[in-house]
Amino acid sequence: MKRIYLQKAKDQIARPATIRDINRRIVLNYIRERAPISRADIARETELQRSSVSSIVDGLQEAGLIEEIGSGQSSGGRKPTLLRIKSGNPVALGIDVTPRCVTIAVADLAGKVVDSEEIPISPDRDFIKSQIISIVSEMIARHPNITDEFEAGISVPGIADHATGEAVYIPYFQWGNWNIAETIAKEFGLAVTIDNDANAVALAELWFGNEKIRKYKNFITVLVSEGIGTGIVFDGQVYRGERGAAGEFGHMIVGSEAPVQCSCGNYDCWEAHASEKATIARYYRLLNSHLPPAGMSITQLIGLANIGEEQALEALKETARYLGIGISNLILGFSPQAIVISGSIVHAWNLVADELQAITEKSVRHDLPKPDVIPSSLGENPTLMGALSLVLARKFASAS
Repeated sequence: MKRIYLQKAKDQIARPATIRDINRRIVLNYIRERAPISRADIARETELQRSSVSSIVDGLQEAGLIEEIGSGQSSGGRKPTLLRIKSGNPVALGIDVTPRCVTIAVADLAGKVVDSEEIPISPDRDFIKSQIISIVSEMIARHPNITDEFEAGISVPGIADHATGEAVYIPYFQWGNWNIAETIAKEFGLAVTIDNDANAVALAELWFGNEKIRKYKNFITVLVSEGIGTGIVFDGQVYRGERGAAGEFGHMIVGSEAPVQCSCGNYDCWEAHASEKATIARYYRLLNSHLPPAGMSITQLIGLANIGEEQALEALKETARYLGIGISNLILGFSPQAIVISGSIVHAWNLVADELQAITEKSVRHDLPKPDVIPSSLGENPTLMGALSLVLARKFASAS
């Protein structure tokens, strides 16, 4: 059970507006999970009064979040009208900032992207901010059917204070206190949520991952990209810590003499041993006197491994070994139900899964259940889905 902190009690009192909001979210979740569903079925399953359900449904229709899709089977009286989440109406703006690019997209309430644009990143944060504003402005103009519920979510590769909306520090560019969320809010009059990319991915897994992952209440996502990020889910909620600084396990020590330098400057961090840049550097080392291909990407390396190139395979398996060491530490510390791996490495899952499983199983006490170690199901751009989920989850999640 959760303790009630008196400092925040005024925000938790069950005022009539709070109760209405909770009931609205419950009805919306029923429509999301069990569509097509009728008003009568919702009233019966929730034990809400039919008049209350009808009022909530009417409001959701007016907001452009749900729609009627015809009649169901009659059980003796008038045929019930069936409901589902409305597709196509933009509800969420996602801004996904990575060390390589920025992706901006709008999506409907089901999480389907209806428009997106990608630009290369610049170390000049004021320039990239102006580019983001320009693209968002054009994107909004292209979609006159944007709902009044339209909000923005921003995912960044660094520490972000979810509570205050501040991008505290992005180590790749050494940006401190970047005010991108405040700027978007003022420029477009939107509610804006910002979070670390790994936290955002964890939230996306919780709400939009495959059915198996959505059933877990306690799991950890490991985002393998330019660095290593972790998102921790306890009791169905993302744990962020003070000022969003929780989950910085990319800097725990897992070895020495890594193939690349960590963003913090050290050569013994998990990031320096198991990130995409570590995998590529390891591959170059294995080529020995061979001239490394210019601009090798992790996608190319995985492609070579999948067709059997020896050095690419060895580089990936060594990365999997270090990835497994870090995951073992997480299992020992948190005893989660599952570890969900996200990033390009999932495209080499058949090559790395056995290595990961062998290492992580060593860290589990014999009398405890083994956590599942599974690949993400979020698709090609999990961090963009994370940015969108910062908005979409708010529509469905408990207000507490």
